Amino acid sequence: MFASLSDRLTATFRTLRGKGRLTEADIDGTVAEIRRALLDADVALPVVTTFTDRIRARAVGAEVSGALNPGQQVVKIVHEELVEILGGSARPLSFAKSGPTVIMLAGLQGAGKTTFAGKLAHHLKSQGHTPILVAADLQRPNAVTQLEVVGERAGVPVYAPERGVTRDDERSKGDPVKVAKNAIKEAVKRQHSVVIVDTAGRLGVDAELMKQAGDIRKAVDPDEVLFVIDSMIGQDAVATAQAFQQGVAMTGVVLTKLDGDARGGAALSVREITGVPILFASTGEKLDEFEVFHPERMASRILDMGDILTLIEQAEQKFDQVEAARMADKMAKGEDFTLTDFLSQMQQLKNMGSMKKMLTMLPGMGQAREQIENLDERELTRTEAIIQSMTPYERDNPKALNGSRRLRIASGSGTTVAQINSLVKRFEDAQRMMKAMAGGGGMPAMPGMGGGPGAFGGMPGGKKSKGKQVAPRQVKGKSGNPAKRAEQEKALRNRADAPPAPGSAFGVPQAPAPEFDPSQLPSLGKYLRG
Repeated sequence: MFASLSDRLTATFRTLRGKGRLTEADIDGTVAEIRRALLDADVALPVVTTFTDRIRARAVGAEVSGALNPGQQVVKIVHEELVEILGGSARPLSFAKSGPTVIMLAGLQGAGKTTFAGKLAHHLKSQGHTPILVAADLQRPNAVTQLEVVGERAGVPVYAPERGVTRDDERSKGDPVKVAKNAIKEAVKRQHSVVIVDTAGRLGVDAELMKQAGDIRKAVDPDEVLFVIDSMIGQDAVATAQAFQQGVAMTGVVLTKLDGDARGGAALSVREITGVPILFASTGEKLDEFEVFHPERMASRILDMGDILTLIEQAEQKFDQVEAARMADKMAKGEDFTLTDFLSQMQQLKNMGSMKKMLTMLPGMGQAREQIENLDERELTRTEAIIQSMTPYERDNPKALNGSRRLRIASGSGTTVAQINSLVKRFEDAQRMMKAMAGGGGMPAMPGMGGGPGAFGGMPGGKKSKGKQVAPRQVKGKSGNPAKRAEQEKALRNRADAPPAPGSAFGVPQAPAPEFDPSQLPSLGKYLRG
């Protein structure tokens, strides 16, 4: 969603790198570029003005002039101000102290309220709550049926005493206010802890929509009123949010369709304009494509700093802990990494969702966006089919894969012998990497980070390793003179014992990092290509 904005901002900050001192002209130029990037991304003008004024005020002060790395300090300021615009910190849902918690969803038609209702119910169910969905949208054709389908997928019951409109030429049937009010009594009777009320929307804000939403609000007295907004509607997002704030006094905002390719900057304006926090973000149609909104993490994504915390949370939810412990024990014992292990790890990665989305959460991967977009995730399925076409003996002993065996596997998996050969080569690379890690070599070197004893063979910046550890603190060119040699070793020990220089990504004294060249990244597709 924010790819264009992210690219513009990171390109702007790149010009500040390596400068020992920033002039007022440098700061003015940077702020002007930030302003243009935000306006191009559809961020509301009042928000842009406030945002850039705060950045300029902080950048021209002692905060930047006294920093040893002023360029990085400016990036830090922009990050902090972006977090502030997005809400400062995540706010959890407010639950009722007694009785069921009532959550009312409001928004325009097509914003994704019904789909989000199912996602929220699924999320709350996973946390131990017992939600029930209420079909109070009797205006849109087949809205009740859609909610029932979503509820079935989420494994959550739906209260739908009225069918509403079933065809485009029919008028609304039933009273949505009465349905919502009776749903609370039903939830108490069935002992549901959360009631999620899906209300009707319109193509635009009108008096009828606001009256109905206001009447439902009075009838159910919700603990939360969540305004669901389509992130792709542009500048109209601000006016719509203000109208709903006045009409139903919303308590939280939900951003949907963040997986779209629109500029989406108007969605960033909603919190600043209304003062209402963003609570959730929806990134797709599937039930698990949903996340709690963390302003600091979203700001890091926009500035191409990655979102490792969300990635870790997803891994903790999806990864099989027993299987992870088995693999860790196997590595500790130095046992061989087999194709069965390779298949298991790949299936767990598939359970985490889109590989493209996971890669975009890594720092700096915005510069490799084109390679990520060209990644064919179907190759994971082909690889899975190839390994499952092998016998258990062949999975544990890939060296036994001769020509006839490979031909049989290719026929069984619907692939070619060349794809079998490519998989075996990739597996051997992965096996060498696991041996290097088990031998203390650490993770393989990544492009732009220099080589190391655990470097993945064939990747830029690393050298092939056969799992051998390199002896630490070796000195090249030791003198044959005992006195001089003793001086060399003493100097080496002093350097090793000296405390490391403090450093961070934002202006704390540190040695300048080598410039990352994204063109040196290997094609990501070759690691999945069958």
